[in-house]
Amino acid sequence: MRKSKLLQRLLIMANVAGQLRDDIKVSVNDFIIKAAAVTLRQMPDVNVTWDGEVCRRLQSIDISIAVATDRGLITPIIKDVAAKGIMEIAASAKALAKKARDGKLLPEEYQGGSFSISNLGMFGISDFTAVINPPQACILAVGRARPELKIVEDEEGNEKLEQRQLMTVTLSSDGRVVDDELASKFLETLKANIENPMRLALN
Repeated sequence: MRKSKLLQRLLIMANVAGQLRDDIKVSVNDFIIKAAAVTLRQMPDVNVTWDGEVCRRLQSIDISIAVATDRGLITPIIKDVAAKGIMEIAASAKALAKKARDGKLLPEEYQGGSFSISNLGMFGISDFTAVINPPQACILAVGRARPELKIVEDEEGNEKLEQRQLMTVTLSSDGRVVDDELASKFLETLKANIENPMRLALN
C-alpha cells in the first residue's frame, strides 16, 4: 500500500534540528523513524511478529533500519524508539550504520526488531516495495523527497499553482496478522504524524 505525504514542515524541522549540534546531523529519515514509532505506539496491533503459528504483540518498539554494506544489506535495530527524542534517534542511527559498514555489529544489534524501514531515497528512487523481514509483520519502504506542482486554494478560495515537497512510502504487511484495513489505517496515521513534525518533536 502506498501513500504520498507532504514534507514542507518536516524538511524545515530537520534543517533546524540539524543546526542545533555540530556532532549530530538530523535527517528526514530520522523523523520518519520517529513517526513510525509514534504511529506504532498509537496502533499497537501493528507492532507484532508472526512465527507461523503465534502472533506476538510486542511491548517495546524496536525498529530495524536497512543499511547497505559491502557484504550486502543488514538491518541494525534502534531499540525502544518511541521513548527516544529525535537527537537520540539520529545519534543511534548514525552509530549503528557505521558499525554495520565496519562489520562490527553484535548479534543482538541486528537480530529481532518489531518493524523495519528501508529508505532508498538517497539513490533517487521515488517509490518501491520492500520485502518483509520475518518474523516481523511489516516493512516501510521510503522513497525520495520530490517537488510536485499542485493546484491549491488560497485563503480567499482562489485556485493557484504551488510547488510542494512530496514523499511516497509503501507499507508491505503480512496479511495474516496485519490485514489491509489495519495497514491502511496505519498509513493514514503515519501520514498525519509526518505532516505534523512538531508533534513528533514533543513525543
